[in-house]
Amino acid sequence: MNLTMLYPILMLVVSNVFMTFAWYGHLAYPNRPLWMVVLVSWLIAFFEYCIAVPANRWGHAFYSAIELKTIQEVVTLVVFGLFSFFWLKEAIGWNHVLGFAFIALGAFLVFQKW
Repeated sequence: MNLTMLYPILMLVVSNVFMTFAWYGHLAYPNRPLWMVVLVSWLIAFFEYCIAVPANRWGHAFYSAIELKTIQEVVTLVVFGLFSFFWLKEAIGWNHVLGFAFIALGAFLVFQKW
């Protein structure tokens, strides 16, 4: 794997951090008005799209669409796990870890060339 192949993955990580905050960041502020959290979420999501769309466009030179989506889902789970633990202060249980491990196994299978 050359360095150029890593750029889309790194961009998907960054875009996913934005996406996670856009979708779930407001849960730490339950008393904020809904209209406000929707507006702020949309503003954050704009930046997420500005990174995710080029990541997928450029990444398609190296990965199939199915592989890109699989990368995105694994990145989503890792980012969200960290986010829910550190930002939302929610515990991660053994069932979550085992479920993520099964998803990681599925991702591994997607990248096999049989």
